[in-house]
Amino acid sequence: GSVVASYPYDDSPTHRPTGVYSKSADDEVFKYLAKAYASHHPIMRTGQPNCPGEEGETFPDGITNGAQWYDVEGGMQDYNYVWANCFEITLELSCCKYPPTSELPKEWENNRESLLAFIEKV
Repeated sequence: GSVVASYPYDDSPTHRPTGVYSKSADDEVFKYLAKAYASHHPIMRTGQPNCPGEEGETFPDGITNGAQWYDVEGGMQDYNYVWANCFEITLELSCCKYPPTSELPKEWENNRESLLAFIEKV
């Protein structure tokens, strides 16, 4: 896990594991949507999620192009964009894939304004 908004493409023509910016035709729209979410999240907007084992990982403005972060061949985000014209972003909301129940109220508070800002973009 991490705390970042990722946008297409997740796959790249070279299939290098990381570091390849795979720009879609709607790259600016995807960056706009990702920033709309990230800019309202108290951790995501810093671009420094400080996840255990990945403390040096940073994401400018709290967003990343999927393939630049790591290549994912055949992911739903890309599939839905290419085949259904669906503009999806992927939201990584926690360093922990399954946070304990006791942390859920804090996670809600961290994400509430981001969710509202994102919904307003629709």
